[in-house]
Amino acid sequence: MLEALPDAPPPLWHAGAPSTVVLGDNLEVVAGLPDRSFRLIYLDPPFNTGRTQTRRSTTSVRTEGGAGSVIGFGGRSYERIKGDLLRYDDRFDDYWEFLEPRLIEAWRVLADDGTLYLHLDYREAHYAKVLLDALFGRESFLNEIIWAYDYGAKTKNRWPAKHDTILVYVKDPASYYFDSAAVDREPYMAPGLVTPEKAELGKLPTDVWWHTIVSPTGREKTGYPTQKPEGVLRRIVQASSAEGDWVLDFFAGSGTTGAVADALGRRFLLVDSNPAAVGVMRERFAATAPGIRFTE
Repeated sequence: MLEALPDAPPPLWHAGAPSTVVLGDNLEVVAGLPDRSFRLIYLDPPFNTGRTQTRRSTTSVRTEGGAGSVIGFGGRSYERIKGDLLRYDDRFDDYWEFLEPRLIEAWRVLADDGTLYLHLDYREAHYAKVLLDALFGRESFLNEIIWAYDYGAKTKNRWPAKHDTILVYVKDPASYYFDSAAVDREPYMAPGLVTPEKAELGKLPTDVWWHTIVSPTGREKTGYPTQKPEGVLRRIVQASSAEGDWVLDFFAGSGTTGAVADALGRRFLLVDSNPAAVGVMRERFAATAPGIRFTE
């Protein structure tokens, strides 16, 4: 009599799962996710600090055609563009070898009508823009959002750097989801130049977002050093997902993406390799979203 084989372990994530936080290596976790599963992906990776990252052997393959076959800037292939750029800066070479396979996986799991938001600072945005043009296709570039703030130390020997860049790419430029009507409006900077009705309604945000950082004494503060404000994520989630959609963030940090997604009726998958980050998320979600599943 044949012995019954043990049941296969359940997948770490599936479309019917509850909102989930995973402690683990994000590349390994995302590599196990199904294709085209998430309408919205927000990534806030660690900025390039010059530290050498562990390199992984990767093959740049897109589901529909190899990335090396994607024609980018000046008609050159993805691998050619990558090679040319990486020769400029050895530190960036290390950083991109860390980030590139994760972006390839993000492209794979992004739904056909989905959008990727990649949050970077001024040191990396220009490199990433050209490389993402080649990886996603230049026609898939949607926006460069500037998040401007005015807080912290100020230098007197150059213009103080007070902004981050959020690069926005869509999977299919012919059919991506974007709902501007769902986005919270903001006051006009010169309300006297528009009608009273328009001034009362407010205007849609542009690609320049003036928003303070997380206040050291505000209700949002978790103590996590790279925490981003809920107001910035709120615009992203409102515009590029609908109620009931899945949102993915695999550099989850303090869990702001999940907090906003949950408040707006979306489901989320958050991944972080730092136990301290997952501890912050446990505490953050305990009162507001007690049904979240934590796993590793």
